[in-house]
Amino acid sequence: MDAEFWHSRWAEDRIGFHLTDVNPLLIKYWSQVNAQRDDRVLVPMCGKSEDLVWLAARHNDVVGIELSDIAVKAFFAENLYTPLVTGIGCEHVYSFDEITIYQGDYFTVPVAPVDVVYDRAALVAMPQSMRERYVERLLQLIKPGGRILLVTLDYPQSQMDGPPFSVPKAEIETLFSGCKITHLERDEADATHPRRQRGVERFAEEVWLIDV
Repeated sequence: MDAEFWHSRWAEDRIGFHLTDVNPLLIKYWSQVNAQRDDRVLVPMCGKSEDLVWLAARHNDVVGIELSDIAVKAFFAENLYTPLVTGIGCEHVYSFDEITIYQGDYFTVPVAPVDVVYDRAALVAMPQSMRERYVERLLQLIKPGGRILLVTLDYPQSQMDGPPFSVPKAEIETLFSGCKITHLERDEADATHPRRQRGVERFAEEVWLIDV
């Protein structure tokens, strides 16, 4: 689960976590965040997600963080955007209209505080040993009164290797203790789901609204 792991996944095009369309859960629940057009929105570990485009149609400042330069370049190329690129070494900043992507390490890139966070694929990409550190950094990046729309998975971890990892309710409550946590949805997969067909006895996707 080091940087090389993710670089390899993108280099080998092993990106089953990538959605080719906007996440339906984002469309369904974004209004719950009550984000204004001038709110600054952060998408950690954004990959080349189409969610960035959807958010940029509604907000003036959408910020992504992504380790892989392959993913960042693919996002702009596939959307026919020509970004302004600045930076040195292994960290660069790509900007085009409302979208800015910081290509580099989530834990160190110099991102200014944001109003709202949308996390579909970041927390669940972290093994348990890294999640507390991830959330500490996330809360440092959010202004007081900020909100997080968080999508997680819940399944028997012993029955399937991550990522994506299972992050059950009790862990959410521990990680975000001190915040107001609202459980918006739990979608239980039926027996036809690919993960269920591979022997996982239950598999659920959950959505949370977290008020910082």
